[in-house]
Amino acid sequence: MGSITRSFANNITTSGVLLPASLNNNSIANVTAYNAAIATGNMVLISSQTASNSASISFTTGIDSTYKEYQFWFINIYARTDNANFTFNLSTDSGSNYNVTKTSTFFFAYHTESDSDTGLIYETAQDLAQSTGEEIIVPSLGSDSDQNASGTLQLFNPASTTYVKHYIARVNDMSAADYMNDCYKAGYGNTTSAINAIRFKMSSGNMDGTILMYGIK
Repeated sequence: MGSITRSFANNITTSGVLLPASLNNNSIANVTAYNAAIATGNMVLISSQTASNSASISFTTGIDSTYKEYQFWFINIYARTDNANFTFNLSTDSGSNYNVTKTSTFFFAYHTESDSDTGLIYETAQDLAQSTGEEIIVPSLGSDSDQNASGTLQLFNPASTTYVKHYIARVNDMSAADYMNDCYKAGYGNTTSAINAIRFKMSSGNMDGTILMYGIK
């Protein structure tokens, strides 16, 4: 047995556990810092909210300069009214008003349950051009008992007072017409004021589902 192998073996217990002496700050650059990074991770769950036949879900705290990116995860978003759009809007006054001017683009791939129709479309009716209205993430959600939408929205550097506020959403849903839609939305809030609140709602009727808000280190 070579000296390196023998030294390594001497630092393993009979149950196969490495002893502290087998590691030092020259292995994996800095072991203490490496372990801390694993323990904390890069995604921090700030808050979560669950709607149950609710008009909207709003996050009015926790969006600040702590993180350069915030992610919102949608879990089983359900429209109580058939053919409703799942939307969001942004606020610069902690939720007193949701009326940030936005410009965006939208396209989606689709496939019917019956396998009768597929495609990839840019949908002009779902984009905005310097509008303060609601931003559509998912159009025409179905209200059958099993129909819903799940996905994510990324909001970049909302606390900036220099730049506009970019966002990217990707959501998969089951539409009112029994289409599976893979939706892509991207745009920006055209304001140099800090964004500090966001609201999610249906274009008509109430909603169910859970939304998680994460900060990205």
